[in-house]
Amino acid sequence: MFFRQFRKSKPVTDADYLSAYKTTGDLELLGALYERYMDLVYAVCYKYLRDEDESKDAVMQLFEQLITDLRKYEIQNFKSWLHSTARNHCLMQLRQRKMIAGEVNDETESRAMPLTVWPETDGLELEMKLNQLDDCLKKLSEEQRTSISLFYLNQKTYADIAELTGYDPKHVKSHLQNGRRNLKICLDRNTDATHD
Repeated sequence: MFFRQFRKSKPVTDADYLSAYKTTGDLELLGALYERYMDLVYAVCYKYLRDEDESKDAVMQLFEQLITDLRKYEIQNFKSWLHSTARNHCLMQLRQRKMIAGEVNDETESRAMPLTVWPETDGLELEMKLNQLDDCLKKLSEEQRTSISLFYLNQKTYADIAELTGYDPKHVKSHLQNGRRNLKICLDRNTDATHD
């Protein structure tokens, strides 16, 4: 009992766990931290993969990935970083699945890379950037905004978008390309303005 008082106190915050894991490499510490967010990771994986077993496998694969990743990177906000990592992992899984099925083309290829990824942004900054993204989306033409929302948020194909909106199928691709370019210009402008 006496000696226990001199032992290092147990980590409490995510940052404590990250620091302790980086120092010791103790997988029990990493497991305890990951356990806090396993439901979140599973929910993200299921949203993309739509399969219980594949989502459970992805949760385990992500844990294995964390063993090395967390010792390589400086992470400010573990929860938002983990959310982005889980999403990107699933998008890569979907891309590989489509490659195996021979379905990858410029349409699925461009969806595999999300519009914007802010993996190591803290919660407040992430919220600010998402608000900027929302504002920039509102500045797009209706065709560009609708095409981008259906393609990225609802995972629709070019053909689906043409059918749902009545747009000429040939124009859907240009609405997406122009919309992405205009979004990037708008977001870059906002970033420059915040740094001034």
